[in-house]
Amino acid sequence: MEHIRMTRDGAVGIITIDRRDRFNSLDVITAQEFRKAGLQMARADDVRCVIIRGAGGVFCSGADLKYIRERGDAGDFAYLHPEAGAPEQGYGESFKQILEYLHSTISEIKRAPKPFIAMVEGVAAAGGFGIAMACDLVYAAESASFEWAYHKTGLTGAESSTFFLPRLVGIRRALELVLLNPRLSAREAKATGLITDVLADHQLEGEVLAVARQLAEGPTRAYAVAKSLINQAAGVDQLDYHLDEELRHLARIADGANFAEGLAAFFGKRAPRFSGDG
Repeated sequence: MEHIRMTRDGAVGIITIDRRDRFNSLDVITAQEFRKAGLQMARADDVRCVIIRGAGGVFCSGADLKYIRERGDAGDFAYLHPEAGAPEQGYGESFKQILEYLHSTISEIKRAPKPFIAMVEGVAAAGGFGIAMACDLVYAAESASFEWAYHKTGLTGAESSTFFLPRLVGIRRALELVLLNPRLSAREAKATGLITDVLADHQLEGEVLAVARQLAEGPTRAYAVAKSLINQAAGVDQLDYHLDEELRHLARIADGANFAEGLAAFFGKRAPRFSGDG
């Protein structure tokens, strides 16, 4: 695979997003590869715990906005629009190219009969934030940071972020993180209930691997049942419906004027000028 690496440490599977030149963001090829890796690791009987990480000291910054600005991969649009090529207006379909794959991966992570651990270095923003929140345990380096980030470009949230935020931190705190969009340090993320623990940068990899090995040596079937029951109690059986709703609304908003302005501002390195109705 081009941008996703799959490695093993005994019964521990490790998925690494390796696209550091684009802050480990996901274009459609990376999203496809991530889905393939996620499904393989989730369904392999000899993999009993999975770690997701990013290469080069960055976790993931979400969908690749450069790819979105260039309106996606026309050759890949056939599965969305068999009769036509890439859309001429708006960016919603380009997001769908990526998120159809990414959302199915997140769904698989939550259904997987084994623990998934996010190992976060650097920034986890937008879709990277969502991927981390979807994992069962989240360990972050002291220097890591977390940011919801969607409103910076006028978007609504996806990749499970609006599903897991209120379940993890409560409605009031979730709305604060969404509307005011503070960048949280790893310590702040732990204090607010977003992540499991914070580790010294130089200890992160070794400590997370130790936890993963411990889980891989544990009663995997019992873990699987407990994970399923806890997810059921938290309403995670509604996740697939919610992911569809996230995608539908984000794609609609991405076709509007505010996202076009947000995208231009992002690449122009300036503050966006949003309208009230775009």
